[in-house]
Amino acid sequence: MSEKILHLEITIDAPVSEVWKHWTTPQGIKSFFAPGCNIDIKPGGPYEIFFYPENPPGQRGADFQMVMAVEDQRMLSFTWNFPPDLSDIRDQRTLVILRFSEDGGKTVLTLNQCGWGEGDSWMRGYDYFTHAWGRVVLPRLKYSFAQGPIDWSNPPINDRLLVAD
Repeated sequence: MSEKILHLEITIDAPVSEVWKHWTTPQGIKSFFAPGCNIDIKPGGPYEIFFYPENPPGQRGADFQMVMAVEDQRMLSFTWNFPPDLSDIRDQRTLVILRFSEDGGKTVLTLNQCGWGEGDSWMRGYDYFTHAWGRVVLPRLKYSFAQGPIDWSNPPINDRLLVAD
């Protein structure tokens, strides 16, 4: 049996160094991913993304996630949990691996998410993240380079965003 992997790829009209900064600095995270974060880009460092930064710890979004591996401007991996509506697997972790490569001044970003279990909740989680990464996060990343940072008081409607490649 082969490992289930959620695989997405997007090309961004920006150099790797700039796309890397979007994923690895608080200013970058806030420009496309979420309005708050706590990140320290080193193995074992936090990689917490706060979709609801005003909520108490544990209810802000991707609380308590961590960096697993870093290869400067080439690869970043971090743990990732499930949304609250999948409460029976919320505390489980998958692994997200981002790879950055240069292509004629543009960046090809590959996202792989692995570590999936089996069963209905895991399948719902896989479907959720197929949509979340592919139709929200990656398009917002591309949007942030084309249009500027996301205004979190009035974020763009997802179906009007540039769609991931």
